Formats: sequence, C-alpha cells, structure tokens
Amino acid sequence: MISHPPPSFAAPIGRLTLARRRFLHGLAALPWSAGAADAIVLEPAGKSSIRPRPLVFPADHGAHPDTRIEWWYVTGTVGVDSSAAEAGSASADRCGFQVTFFRSRTAVAADQPSRFAAKQLLFAHAALTDLKQGRLKHDQRIARSGFGIAEAAVGDTALALRGWGLIREARQGGSRYRARVGSDSAGFAFDFNFDTTQPLLLQGNAGYSRKGPQPEQASHYYSQPQLAVSGTLTRDGAALPVRGTAWLDHEWSDSLLDPDAVGWDWIGMNLADGGALTAFRLRSADGGTVYAGGSFRAAGGAVRNFAADEVRFVPGRVWTSPQSRARYPVEWTIETPAGRYTVKSLLNAQELDSRTSTGAIYWEGLSELRNESGQRVGVGYLEMTGYAARLSL
Repeated sequence: MISHPPPSFAAPIGRLTLARRRFLHGLAALPWSAGAADAIVLEPAGKSSIRPRPLVFPADHGAHPDTRIEWWYVTGTVGVDSSAAEAGSASADRCGFQVTFFRSRTAVAADQPSRFAAKQLLFAHAALTDLKQGRLKHDQRIARSGFGIAEAAVGDTALALRGWGLIREARQGGSRYRARVGSDSAGFAFDFNFDTTQPLLLQGNAGYSRKGPQPEQASHYYSQPQLAVSGTLTRDGAALPVRGTAWLDHEWSDSLLDPDAVGWDWIGMNLADGGALTAFRLRSADGGTVYAGGSFRAAGGAVRNFAADEVRFVPGRVWTSPQSRARYPVEWTIETPAGRYTVKSLLNAQELDSRTSTGAIYWEGLSELRNESGQRVGVGYLEMTGYAARLSL
C-alpha cells in the first residue's frame, strides 16, 4: 500500500511490460488453493477489528490494509443522447456501467520482508451494459500490490491497477472522483468524472453496518448516491460524450458472510426525486434470509436505516444463464419501511464470470425501480451472488 496518490493512471509501456513480467515470474510464489479458478488464499477469518467508531474523512476514503477485504464500487447509467435519456425516451441510447476495485489481505504474514510477498492483492471488474445493442461487455484485472502495477492509497481514494484507475479529489463542499477504464478485448473504455451532489450517506449505525446475526459480521460502509456523471464513453472505437447519474459504495470488513449464507442480493437505487434506496439480504441455500438491512434517504432528508426484520426480498421472474446454468431472479418485489417496490432488470444477460480474478460468477446489472402503481421511480443496480456456486468470502 502507498500513502499518497499514484502520479498517474498509466505507466509507460516499457515500465508496464517489465512490471507485468515481474508479476508473472512471481506467480509461482503465490499461495493457491484448490477449487474453481484456483483462487488465491486470502487471510482466514479471525477476530474482527470492525467496531462502531466515527468515520473520519478524507482518511476513510482511502484503503484500510489492516482489514481482510475492501472494495470501492461505482455503478451508474449514462445517456449518449443526454437530452433523450433524461426525458426517459424509449429511443435514448443509454448504457449502464460499473467499475469495482477490490483489495484483499492474503495469508502471507505481514512481517514477511520480501518485496515479492503477496501481502495485498488488488482486483478490478468493469462492465458496460449496452441497452441499444442488448449486450453486456466486461473485463477484469488482478495483481499484487506494488511494482508500479497495483496501488491502493492510504489516506484518500487513489487506486491504480494495470492502467485502470479511480482517484478522488476534494471540491468545495464535496468530492470529484475520476475513473479511467479501458478494455481492447471487450471493446469499450470510459473516462468519467463523478461529482457529488449530496452529503455522504453513512450506512448502518453511522457507517457501522451489521451483515449478520453475530457482532463480528459487520463492515464499515458508506455510499455516495446521486453522483453527477460527465465524460467520454468509447464504444467499438467511437468516443462519445455522455452524462448521467452514478452511485458509489466503499466498504471494508474482516468478516461478512455468516456460515449459513451462500451469497447475497443487493440493490442501490438513485430515485428520480433525488432520494436514495439501499436494500440487501444475506441468502441461505434454501433461498431464505439469514440477515437483511438497508436504508432510505429522501432528497435533503435524514437517513432511515432498516432493521433486519424490516426488509423482505420476494423473487419473481427467473432467467437462466446459458453459460453457467445459474438461475437468477431478474425481477423482485422488495418490501421496506420506505415502501414496497418492484425491481426489474433492463437486460437479462448481465452475468459476470470473474473466475480469473475473484473466483466467482455473479449477476450484476442495470435495473429499474417501480412503485406499487407501476411507475418507474428510480434506476440503479441489482447484484446477486452465490447462485452459480456458494460464495466464499
């Protein structure tokens, strides 16, 4: 880990090539475990260091390398024809996108002196849901921290992984994030700015978010809803100016999954009136709920956090992946203290195969939120894990 932002997102080609060779030569020294995709061994779950405490910014925007797992997660929707997209036109050229950076502490001892010891690993996923083409494009990255390949700054958000990056800078009264992602193989790239329009949303008890019935099953977790997106989307070689709205989550933990949980279902929805809705549940093998939670904040209002017994996920229409054969509910009824909603995927085929990085197959995609009258009241992302195979975290 580093204590200052990387100087740039991309290193010179020669430097990247050398760094990549070093990384490949060092792969033999990594600890591996048997199973799907030979996942790298992370530090076993132990006593959690996560306790209720005030979050401190900008320090808590940065990495927390003393915790087992951490992620920065940005999802959103942009319109190539912004005026049509904002008007909700059926002909609007709209795309959903997500970019996620993960940091994981491995089983390698912290006092291991070798620079090649894989103490921290960085992963990244990026995806583009192209509604006009009816396609999902995605790519992924993985590298050990260091050697100019992968960095996660302590003290503020500054992430870099093999040419991809996410950096935060302070603006008067808020933040601007910049994300740069490019994939020649998948045929997309984006260079987006995300400007805050609202205060931070601290999930749970002032940022301490319970994730299970046991006290150690918790995370520190905050969101940045209603981010204003501007920038350039490159799709099939064409660079296009876009505007839209995004959502950012930052979460870090030592232990998230109860032994009875196989995965989770989660939504983060930007509401058309400026509000924000989060709901999640940890799911058991029989489809029941191990634990649940979420929050609602009206535009300009206070946060209303949901207790575990106040959130209910009811699956609706199911889509079967032709690749994994996993069966995903792509429509849900979700009951919360803020209302009863229907969540509908805007494209069924939004399954991501990340077995070469995080070792999991999961569904994550652009979806809409409708109220009980059937009116669309929000757009955001639905995530479903543990359907193709039990999630190990």
